[in-house]
Amino acid sequence: MSNAAARDSAPRFGGVPVYERLQAAAGALERAVMVRLVERLPVYGRLPPEQLGSDIAKQVTRGIRCFAEMVRTGDLPDQAEQTAIRESSARRADEGVPLEAVVGAYHIGAEECAAHVFPAAEPGDLSDLLLVQRHMLTYLRLVSCEVAAGYVQERQTALSDEQVALQSLLSRLLEGGSPQAAADRAGVRLPPCYLVLSISVGRHPDELVPGVDHAVASRRKLRRLRNELQRQTVGVPLSVLSGGGGLILIPHKAPAADFGPADRDRLSQLVVELGRMCGAEVLAAAAAAPPEGVADAARLAGEIREVAEASGHEPGLYLLDDVLLEYQLSRPSPAREGLAALLDPLDTRPELLTTLRTFLACSLDRRRAAARLQVHPNTVDYRLRKATDLTGLDASRGADLVTLHAALAAHDAVRRGDPGVAPSRQA
Repeated sequence: MSNAAARDSAPRFGGVPVYERLQAAAGALERAVMVRLVERLPVYGRLPPEQLGSDIAKQVTRGIRCFAEMVRTGDLPDQAEQTAIRESSARRADEGVPLEAVVGAYHIGAEECAAHVFPAAEPGDLSDLLLVQRHMLTYLRLVSCEVAAGYVQERQTALSDEQVALQSLLSRLLEGGSPQAAADRAGVRLPPCYLVLSISVGRHPDELVPGVDHAVASRRKLRRLRNELQRQTVGVPLSVLSGGGGLILIPHKAPAADFGPADRDRLSQLVVELGRMCGAEVLAAAAAAPPEGVADAARLAGEIREVAEASGHEPGLYLLDDVLLEYQLSRPSPAREGLAALLDPLDTRPELLTTLRTFLACSLDRRRAAARLQVHPNTVDYRLRKATDLTGLDASRGADLVTLHAALAAHDAVRRGDPGVAPSRQA
C-alpha cells in the first residue's frame, strides 16, 4: 500500500490520523510509560538508572512507533521488529526481570497510548475506534508471543548451562578430592558438610494402573519429589534420581561432626514429606561428610540402605547406628559364608525366606507380618514352621533369633556379591 493510500485509509479521531497523534506524542508517551512502569512494576524501579534510561526507554519508544506504524498500514510488525522484541525479552530474562513484568510493560504502554488518543474520538469515529482497538489487541497478542518465546529460550539456555555446571559439581564430589573449582564454575558456595542420602522410592499408585503410561507417572512422581526437596532445602541440593531412587546431597550449615539428634529429626521429617508429596514410599539412608568426603559417604549411605532394605525395615530414615548389627554381619569374615549357608535350604522356597524376613522385621508380630505380606496369620505360622523344619532355626527361640538375624544379613551380603570394602572413618 502506498503512503498516500495508507494515509487515506488509516483510522482518524477528530479528523486527525491516529498514527500521527501517536508519532507526535511519542516522547511524552515514553516518559509517561516509564513513570507508570516504576509505579506499577517495582522490579523496574530496582534496575540501574543507566539501564532504565537507555535500553528500556528506547524499547518503549520503539514499541510506540511500531504500534503507530501498524495503525497507519494495518500490517503486523515485520520480522525485524519481532526479532527486536525477542532480543529485548531475552535481555530482561538474563537480568532476572520476571516474565510477567516484561509482558506487563507492553500492556502499560498500550494503556498509555489508548489514554492519549481515545479521548480525541468523536461520535462519528466509532468504526475507527473499533479498528484501533482491534489493532491494539492484535499487537498485544503478537508481542506477548514474541516476549514469551525470547524469554523462555534464554532461560532454557541459562538453565541448561546451570544444570551442566551442577552435574559437573556432583560428579566431582562423588569422585573425591577437592571440588572447589567445580563449585566456582557452578556459582555454588560449598557448605561445611553435605547430608548424603541414598534413597529408594516405591511405585506411585498410578504406576500400577493398567493402561496408564507408567513412564509419565514416574516422571510426575520424581518432579514432585524434586520440588519438595528444593522447597525444604536451604542452599542448592544436588541429586541424581530415577524412578526407583538415587542419590541426594543436601547442604548442611554445620560440620559433619556436629550432626546431632535434632538434625536427625529434621532429616527424618524431610524423608517423610518427600514420600508424602511424591505419593510413594521412601526409604533413605544418610551419612554426613565434608565436601571432600562425599564419595566415601555416598558409598556408606548406599550400603546402609541396602542393609536396611534387605533386613525388611519400613520406609523412613536410617543411619549407620540403626543397622549396626546387620551392617557388621554383612562385612566379610570367616563366619559370613557359614552364616549365609544356614539359610541355603530356603533358596528353593523364596516365600519362606520372605515370610521369615518380614516376621523378624515386624518384631515377631505375626499379625503385622501377615498384613504386610497380605496373607492370613495362619499362613505365616505355617511358613515359619516349614522354615524351622528346613533350617533347624526357630524364630521364637531367643538363641535362634540372634542367629537368624545374623544369617539373613550374611545371606543378603553374599547374594549381592558385596565385596565388603569398609568406607573411610571420615565418612
